[in-house]
Amino acid sequence: MLNEGKTVAEVARHFVITETTWYRWKSTDSSAKAQDIKRLKELEAENRKLKIMVADHALDIAMFRGLAEGNF
Repeated sequence: MLNEGKTVAEVARHFVITETTWYRWKSTDSSAKAQDIKRLKELEAENRKLKIMVADHALDIAMFRGLAEGNF
């Protein structure tokens, strides 16, 4: 609605809330998004590390299988 050019007062009136409530929700939502972005970056970094660990272990397993079969 705000994208359509309506004011905060008009949007608040439409949803039967006060402008204060609108701004409180907006500030709460904005901080949650910032926290979510930070957590996402942390999870992506952890995921990268875990992928490297899995790749290393897969190479170790392949090497040990090759040794066990006498291929090396």
